[in-house]
Amino acid sequence: MGKGNIILIGFSYTGKSRGGERLAQRLGFEFVDLDAQIEKRQGKTISRIFSEDGEKQFRFLEKELLRKECKDEGKVLACGGGAILDADNRKLMKESGVVILLEASEATIFERMQEDRRNIRPLLGSGDALKNVEALKSSRNPYYHALADWTVHTDSLTPDEVSTEILRGWSYLGRPWERCPITMTTPTRCYPVFVDRGGISRLGETMKKIGLQGKAHVITDDIVFPRYGNRALSSLSDGGFDANFFILPAGEDTKELGEVSRVYDFLVERKVERKDIIVALGGGVVGDLAGFVAATLLRGIPLVQVPTTLLSMVDSAIGGKTGVNHPQAKNLIGSFYQPFLVVADVDTLASLGRREFTSGWAEVVKYGMVFDPEFCIFLEREAGNLLELKEEPLIPAIKKSIEIKAKVVAEDEKEEGRRTLLNYGHTIAHGLEAATTYQRFLHGEAVSIGMMGGAMISQKMGMLNKDAVERQKHLLSLFGLPVSFSGVDVEKISEAMELDKKIRARRIRWVLLYNVGVPVIRDDVPLACVMEVLRELKTG
Repeated sequence: MGKGNIILIGFSYTGKSRGGERLAQRLGFEFVDLDAQIEKRQGKTISRIFSEDGEKQFRFLEKELLRKECKDEGKVLACGGGAILDADNRKLMKESGVVILLEASEATIFERMQEDRRNIRPLLGSGDALKNVEALKSSRNPYYHALADWTVHTDSLTPDEVSTEILRGWSYLGRPWERCPITMTTPTRCYPVFVDRGGISRLGETMKKIGLQGKAHVITDDIVFPRYGNRALSSLSDGGFDANFFILPAGEDTKELGEVSRVYDFLVERKVERKDIIVALGGGVVGDLAGFVAATLLRGIPLVQVPTTLLSMVDSAIGGKTGVNHPQAKNLIGSFYQPFLVVADVDTLASLGRREFTSGWAEVVKYGMVFDPEFCIFLEREAGNLLELKEEPLIPAIKKSIEIKAKVVAEDEKEEGRRTLLNYGHTIAHGLEAATTYQRFLHGEAVSIGMMGGAMISQKMGMLNKDAVERQKHLLSLFGLPVSFSGVDVEKISEAMELDKKIRARRIRWVLLYNVGVPVIRDDVPLACVMEVLRELKTG
């Protein structure tokens, strides 16, 4: 029996069909409206089934269909208003997933009935309709409320808002499905993030489930494509997508406007349309560049992120930042543009070079240091197992990182406030990368050094104690990350930091720490303090 379903119950006209369908699209689940399926199978409306075959026959058909659909998982099931009357049905719903009650007042239900006169349910259609609603709903309410794990009041909600409230309940209840996605919710888009094994092989199926259509244009690089390109193209074909691909040179040098122009030319030659999909298959460089293309071509076309590195899984593919580098500053040219779907297949991590894999842990450590002391304890305990790619701690660590970022992005999509906290360590990191023309340090390595700089500045500003600074240093070292640098002119780093995107009124906005999990944004850090820390970070 599948336990990973979302089962919607409630009286007629409470929003189960439209809200459930929207929910399934957002999660990449299959949507099943039991009443609609019965009508389709019988070739007649529910009213005709009631009048010609009787309510008993309808309940039999309903029970059999519910039993069939609950055998699998990954479904949103919208149940008829009376399905909860059967004890076997109630037991089956409880065993098969999370039960969400959609509730609405009798007045709202009556109003919606009046707007939909062609589909009045047979038990509501004769006599005084409002009194029928009141009486029938009153008799069923004890069953609804006893069965429900969560209740959503839909009176004033749109279908999108209904789906969001269901997701809120589902998230609160712990999402009891091993392969369930994390849900990213922002003011501009809500989308699922899958973290599991074999995701690339299911890519086409997943895209189809969330309602994407049109041609799929895979943007990748010359290292990733030989490893995963054919698997992705085959999966897209199996999902019914006509797919093609464009291969970029691997490396940070690719992230510039000349390469963006080449991708534009490729897509224009193939007569790209607004319903087509950009599939970014690769690490952060591919994801950022392909995302920028998707955001700007035809004023925006659907984007699917398929990150293949740890760093891109936990950071760059999540949250909608896209862009390319300017010779003087990293990611200076870009936009906020949320994907429609993220598929993180952890099987790809096994093929990463050791240095690249290690680099990704900097962002994971960052999430613990800035937002979650308990996560730091987990990372300290599991560092060895994580570096050996053991599944039990690996997938939870990646999911936890994404969930932390998802919560922050939901509150501040465009980095106008709280999202700035995600830049802990990045001011020095971006300066270090630019000062070495993006050739010497991997991004995670630069972030690790930048985090040490941030902690040291925090200590010198009288906020963070020495033990916390040493704890961060130890944690980064456990993952083999650098905590200092050599051979780079600190003046060049300082000059590059002056172009940082976080500057306001010519002041750098530093993300610092009062303690582990207690961040603060400061714009009053003296230049002398910054230069002192840079010199201390420099060895030799």
